[in-house]
Amino acid sequence: MTTANFVDFQNVWLAYNDELLAQNHFAVEDINLQVKQGEFIAIVGPSGCGKSTFMKLTTGLKRPSKGQIFVDGQPVTGPLKISGMAFQAPSLLPWRTTLDNVLLPLEIVEPFRSQFKQRKAEFAERASKLLRTVGLGGYEDKFPWQLSGGMQQRASICRALIHEPKMLLLDEPFGALDALTRGNIQDELVTIVRQTKQTIFMITHDVDEAILLSDKIFLMSNGPRAKLAEIVTNPLPRDRTRATMHHDPKFYEVRNHLIDFLVHRSKTFAAA
Repeated sequence: MTTANFVDFQNVWLAYNDELLAQNHFAVEDINLQVKQGEFIAIVGPSGCGKSTFMKLTTGLKRPSKGQIFVDGQPVTGPLKISGMAFQAPSLLPWRTTLDNVLLPLEIVEPFRSQFKQRKAEFAERASKLLRTVGLGGYEDKFPWQLSGGMQQRASICRALIHEPKMLLLDEPFGALDALTRGNIQDELVTIVRQTKQTIFMITHDVDEAILLSDKIFLMSNGPRAKLAEIVTNPLPRDRTRATMHHDPKFYEVRNHLIDFLVHRSKTFAAA
């Protein structure tokens, strides 16, 4: 593991249980990749290709059957405290208000946990500021059942960001949002990332979203033995916006390449 790499997968294979391992039935096969700190990685592939499993491996929620994973210079041996996660389903706690749901990581993760009582007012203001950036100012005291699905999802994203994790994992977090809200949160996420230099992995089925947000795009082949088929380096300037992106011919080159892979080549690669 070199210090230049924040995430390093070395010959990683995963079978879901010992019986499948004995039969050499792997869900994830021979993944080798390196990601530098501050890079934004979009993970694209057909349904069932192992994208979510890859996320669980990265955060230590699953251990590889073979190979090693390093994050921030350390071998991954269990769930990581330096990561934040947001999923397609918001999974807010129904008995907590919007503000208290967003504050939850600060009550659990050190060093914030031991400081929470003394700094609660400061943390609450941080949470309120995040909620305002996603259009939820004034909803701090509402419970999840009083929010629309899209509003719950925005609160979930704030919860993932509140403790400023070194690594952020997003599993189709914008899928339930309307187009306008989705675009606004994408823009806000770009701003936050540039300020905090977080390393981000995001699963998405939206190729335009992948190109807009990412530095690199990981293309996953179809299952049942998922492979990392290709790494596409985004050729667009990092300060791109939705408006400038659609005026750049390179956008359409990358877009066509991704669509061609998803439609034609992902199954071929998996069968190889």
